Amino acid sequence: MVTGLPLYIIGIACIAVLVVLLIGVGGFAKGGDFNKKHANRIMRLRILLQFIAVIVIVGAVWFARNGG
Repeated sequence: MVTGLPLYIIGIACIAVLVVLLIGVGGFAKGGDFNKKHANRIMRLRILLQFIAVIVIVGAVWFARNGG
């Protein structure tokens, strides 16, 4: 079971993805100049943060099973 510090890091990673996702959805819904300037950058940032979150989750599970 994953507990302690890794659980907090997983939570922070997931919240970061959620925040960027909500900013992107909000910008898309509003449209306009902000969406034209930043939509691709926000999408790339979301994908990067999702990748980091998955790596953190997999690493925490692996560590809990093998070394924890």
